[in-house]
Amino acid sequence: MDAFVVCYTVAILTMAKAATVFNTIFAKLLSEEARKKSELVIVIIAIASFLLHLLLIFLVDLKVVAFDGYKELFNNPIAAIYTPFSFILIYEVYLLIYYLPKSTTTYIGKQYEIMTLIVIRRIFKDLSQLQLTPDWFKVPSDLLLTYDLIATMILFLLILLFYRLNRKSETNSEAPIQVSPEIAQFIKMKTLIAKCLVPIFVMLAFYSLGQWIYDSFFSANQNVASIQDVNKIFFDTCFTILILTDVLLLLISFLHTDKFNTVIRNSGFIISTILIKLSFGIEGLLNIILIVVAVLFGVIILAIHNQFDRLKTKPL
Repeated sequence: MDAFVVCYTVAILTMAKAATVFNTIFAKLLSEEARKKSELVIVIIAIASFLLHLLLIFLVDLKVVAFDGYKELFNNPIAAIYTPFSFILIYEVYLLIYYLPKSTTTYIGKQYEIMTLIVIRRIFKDLSQLQLTPDWFKVPSDLLLTYDLIATMILFLLILLFYRLNRKSETNSEAPIQVSPEIAQFIKMKTLIAKCLVPIFVMLAFYSLGQWIYDSFFSANQNVASIQDVNKIFFDTCFTILILTDVLLLLISFLHTDKFNTVIRNSGFIISTILIKLSFGIEGLLNIILIVVAVLFGVIILAIHNQFDRLKTKPL
């Protein structure tokens, strides 16, 4: 019996120590200092990857090396811009986690920024395949480039409106917001979720990269037609995790608020994220439409939420 008590005590103390170490490590990863250092590291990696990609394109052009898959990434120097943008996107995912405990709307806004950057990254890849012919609107690849260019401008405008609406929501408060114990607890829960997301996304990034390298260059059953679209790598699974995170946050939010407009806003943000996730399963014009509709839906939901708040604060 004494041995059992000793083992149980040791186990509890070990778990408590592990939890403390976990909190310390990932709290530092979500600090302002870590954000600035990460930004510097990503810039260095982006520049190095850009130069490496250019070198590979040069070697492919000299027929020193050859790639059976993803030839569109190695046939034009413009395609080299694709690689540094991929690392910038990874940094945007980090910023998304960084802002999660601080602001729900900024967290959602970062999701929209990621999708816009994915579209821009796709534009750089498509520019390397551009066919300048009189039949511009009859060539599928040129049409897709046109759709992406238009979608980028629309998404940029919608994100601007989203952040303006968010700023108006914050400045329209007549008095400083008093943080209740319930809200403080909710912020702690969001911080805990953010800490858990850091190792999850780090492992997902390494796994996605390793899987892509294996499938593309080392798989015995390598088939170019079956290789996953590079635009879906990492981000398809990433947004699945974000949907689950959003649902969890919605359920936890019921503990500190029963405001109808806040519940509808958070539910609307989940729908917006689901639409983004669905866009990874389709290609062409429908892919662009789903992305734009997802962001537009989030903007409209936030605008209605703000109007609802304004209505409730007006004297009767």
